Amino acid sequence: MAVKTERTSRWPIALAAVLIVYGLATVALAMSLPVEDGERDWFAPLLPGGWMAWSFPSAVFFLTIFTLLALMAVWEYARPGGHPRVGILRFETTRGDRLFISLLGSAFINLAWLGLVGPNLWWALALSVLYAIIVFRTV
Repeated sequence: MAVKTERTSRWPIALAAVLIVYGLATVALAMSLPVEDGERDWFAPLLPGGWMAWSFPSAVFFLTIFTLLALMAVWEYARPGGHPRVGILRFETTRGDRLFISLLGSAFINLAWLGLVGPNLWWALALSVLYAIIVFRTV
């Protein structure tokens, strides 16, 4: 029977902390949205007159990428080593490499969807998640 080390028994705490911070940050962003006629304006600038037009979707996008990186750190903490492997691309990749390939491919999927289909990106998001699952399994 394997004895749990201190490292492997504490990773759920780190995972919960990352997810709680993500949830709280998303709620804080949503609460900071301007309200007009009793409705939140989801696409209004979060900082009126700021140097960049941060809207709720763009802020959540970057917050999600940061959270993915933090989750990868928790995964590395729980299971060190990254398990490099050679997949269908015929070169060695680690978990971080596969995350980068997934994010890059998802960006191209969303840009192509915008150009070919239009601004409703929910199906592009679903396609990007499917693409990421395939990359993590086969690359």
